[in-house]
Amino acid sequence: QLQLVESGGGLVEPGGSLRLSCAASGFTLDSYAIGWFRQVPGKEREGVSSISGDGRSTRFLDSVKGRFTISRDIAKNTVTLQMSSLKPEDTAVYYCAAASIAASIATIHPAVYDYWGQGTQVNVSS
Repeated sequence: QLQLVESGGGLVEPGGSLRLSCAASGFTLDSYAIGWFRQVPGKEREGVSSISGDGRSTRFLDSVKGRFTISRDIAKNTVTLQMSSLKPEDTAVYYCAAASIAASIATIHPAVYDYWGQGTQVNVSS
């Protein structure tokens, strides 16, 4: 059974950092693209970052470029979203998701993702 579990959310002051982890089970990361998404009440889910199945391609939402990085650990079957210089507008529930697409493609379009984690809350506030 394919499963994704996010962790690492919490409360952080503006300008601070958080590291979100997505632990995958039931499949191997080299078979799926992994994306990070976020959602606030009343708004559509927004793609934040993704990494391709071959690990060579990444994508970022324009507003997080230069502040967020994405990486993966094949041995641990985890994907990490490192968030720095956090802003209040980064506050949201963050989800990781898996997509069975071509290995070279990284995309932040939610529609192509088949499997989703339960989400982790990130609050950026002073």
